[in-house]
Amino acid sequence: MSPLLEVNGLKKHYSLGRPLFGHSREYVHAVDGVSFHIDKAETLSLVGESGCGKSTVGRAVLRLFPITAGEVRLGGERIDNLSAGRLRNMRRKVQVVFQDPVSSLNPRMRVRNILAEPIKNFGLVRSRAGLNARLDDLMKKVGLPADALNRWPHEFSGGQRQRIGIARALAADPELIVCDEAVSALDVSVKAQIVNLLQDLQRELGLALLFISHDLAVVEHMTHRVAVMYLGKIVELAPRHELFARPRHPYTVALLSAVPIPDPKAKRSRIILKGDVPSPINPPKGCRFNTRCPFVFDRCRSEEPELRPVEEGHLAACHLNDQPVSESQLRGVEAMARRIW
Repeated sequence: MSPLLEVNGLKKHYSLGRPLFGHSREYVHAVDGVSFHIDKAETLSLVGESGCGKSTVGRAVLRLFPITAGEVRLGGERIDNLSAGRLRNMRRKVQVVFQDPVSSLNPRMRVRNILAEPIKNFGLVRSRAGLNARLDDLMKKVGLPADALNRWPHEFSGGQRQRIGIARALAADPELIVCDEAVSALDVSVKAQIVNLLQDLQRELGLALLFISHDLAVVEHMTHRVAVMYLGKIVELAPRHELFARPRHPYTVALLSAVPIPDPKAKRSRIILKGDVPSPINPPKGCRFNTRCPFVFDRCRSEEPELRPVEEGHLAACHLNDQPVSESQLRGVEAMARRIW
């Protein structure tokens, strides 16, 4: 079965404006060669530090801006170069749930009008009775009472507003939903409710999810596969259980060491990375993680590692996984992982 979404060699560079005094133009390398796929009814999570390019990837999939290079395919059809007319049908198939449920809802529209807008725009119903039935069904799906349709967004809590945002995404009957930090602004208990809701909807409707998050505890609970990003590139991609059980990139290991655990008696070594994230305007040569990696060696500073299979379905971009690297260095990464689990 072919993937629902395919992203190949995606790049997005932002120009910093006109160069001055003969200097060459500078670019922010927000995303610099990202490739992945998502199957139908699958969740792929994009994780990493703030500024690593996760949201830029999500916006590129949504066609909110032109990309610099690469291609994006939905259902086998290339969508990154579609005309405005053909792009309209793609919009129905790919919807988004934003991070902030307050600013993402129009405060001057009642919930009824917010949800009815995409239904009318895409011509999904032909009668007022059909529209009312569709709106009632959306409210039921996201766990809100039908009388909530006549209320304003400010009358709801943060979790309820996010349910409305999910209902708005479902209104277009999409195949893929991009969840851009969809639960990061919510309280812990409400966050769990929204995650469970998304899982229930995925099972019921067969939705595919691109789940963008920095919360690995949530990701571990709900995703099928995980892609770890660092400075505009994917450094590791693996099934959830495989990545959390045996990470194969030092950056992934450091991220996992920061995941909160509920047992106060459990001991875990927190790995503190030295230095700051390099500038995306001038990324370091070789491996982009070499300025902070505790296992860096000469090859890392000169040769950029490719994202290669290290096990079935598990890819990592790290020279430590190659044959020429000594066994002692590879054992160092594994020992580093064991210290946090």
